[in-house]
Amino acid sequence: MTERFTDQVAVVTGAAQGIGLAIAERLASEGAHVVITDLNDDAGRAAADRIGGTYRHLDSGDSSAIADAARAIATEHGRIDVLVNNAGVAHDDASLELSDETWAKVIGLDLSGVFFACREFGRVMVDQGRGSIVNISSISGVLGTNPDVHAAYDAAKAGVAQLARTLGVEWAQHGVRVNAVAPTRTRTPILDQVASEDPGQMDEWMRQVPMRRLLEPEEIASAVAFLASGDASGVTGHTLMVDGGHTVS
Repeated sequence: MTERFTDQVAVVTGAAQGIGLAIAERLASEGAHVVITDLNDDAGRAAADRIGGTYRHLDSGDSSAIADAARAIATEHGRIDVLVNNAGVAHDDASLELSDETWAKVIGLDLSGVFFACREFGRVMVDQGRGSIVNISSISGVLGTNPDVHAAYDAAKAGVAQLARTLGVEWAQHGVRVNAVAPTRTRTPILDQVASEDPGQMDEWMRQVPMRRLLEPEEIASAVAFLASGDASGVTGHTLMVDGGHTVS
């Protein structure tokens, strides 16, 4: 495999498992030193050991903690080349029953936390005159989801894609690219559990995807690696749909 990230430092939030771990593994396999951040310390350390990276405990909804992390990582490694904002939380609540607390929690992590990380790691990248940020959005940011309902998550993921557009334009003159990847439903332990507990739900989801399958975390990781790399040097402010045709069907 071509090592597009040799001698680069990449930070992946929420990377102890699932899509985040697949992204961390892919970047590491292409030569990056990957800093994994998460709240699950045991899983995070194990993931970092597995890929030969570094682990840092981080609450991705805490702006001051993110600022501290950005400064510390930049000081320790001398540079930050790539940031992948993957950390997030989901919910399933009908909008009329959606509490203020759940709304605030989801927006606080899935949207505000992404902005905080873009801002604080972006400071480092702008000062360097180079860097690439990839935010994990979702098909839920562009579609009215059905039959599942999660208004706060949908609004947050739409905001994440918009942040890529806004910051991608704002920081282009500084050599910093900002893009997003929007996956459809992807094979994770949570979806595996849904498949075993409610096969009918999974069948309904699969009918919505022309490829008639879940995507694999490695497929999302491939798209992230492309956008983060020099192969996408002319791409900024873009949201790449990795959805098996879901959003155009």
